[in-house]
Amino acid sequence: MLPKSRYKLIASLQQKKYRTKNGLFVAEGLKVINELIRSRYKLSYICTTVVDDLDFNADEIFEITDAELRKISFLKTPNKALAVFEIPQEAKIDTKGLTLVLDDVRDPGNLGTIIRLCDWFGIKQLVCSDNTVDCYNPKVVQATMGSIARVDVIYTNLPQFLEAESRPIYASVMNGESIYKGDLPEDAILIMGNEANGISSEIQQKSTHLVTIPRFGKLQQTESLNVAMATSILLNEFRRP
Repeated sequence: MLPKSRYKLIASLQQKKYRTKNGLFVAEGLKVINELIRSRYKLSYICTTVVDDLDFNADEIFEITDAELRKISFLKTPNKALAVFEIPQEAKIDTKGLTLVLDDVRDPGNLGTIIRLCDWFGIKQLVCSDNTVDCYNPKVVQATMGSIARVDVIYTNLPQFLEAESRPIYASVMNGESIYKGDLPEDAILIMGNEANGISSEIQQKSTHLVTIPRFGKLQQTESLNVAMATSILLNEFRRP
């Protein structure tokens, strides 16, 4: 049986201030939980309706009913297990290879999908502005489908970070040079912007290249691409031999 104090703690972890205060976050579903357990994340405890299906050990395992899982779950359809993990110490930024940078991305689903894209394209680190949505938001964790276990997400002051960089800096904008022209380096920074406003003028000014995904439709009336969709196209071009 899950103690009442754990109910309250789990509910509080929906808010960033309590995740920060307690150094904990929530992951749901056996697939995501297993991915995190096999990585650097330390499991605090797990609540599950299927104790016999667990293929790992934990210091604290709470067997609960489906009704109890629905009470603590952040999902519309709970998925057999909810686990609480410790938030690890943030990694240091690696200044080699291709680094993806997010300037004020706010939608949890977009961030979760972008983390999955980083995992797919072999991007080890994702650098985010301080205003970007928290990667330990339950919706973000769920959207990553476990990829957060293999991608370091680092929050920092972007202007200061870019000032110190020697790699070429590519900013994704609406009116830049076509991404399909010229060669793209293996060591570079790619910046993606806010869903509504794009990349801030301050960050654009610190970029060395402004690039865009050209529109091919005859009417040219589509305003923009979803930031996660655009990220997938741009990362594909950077990874093209």
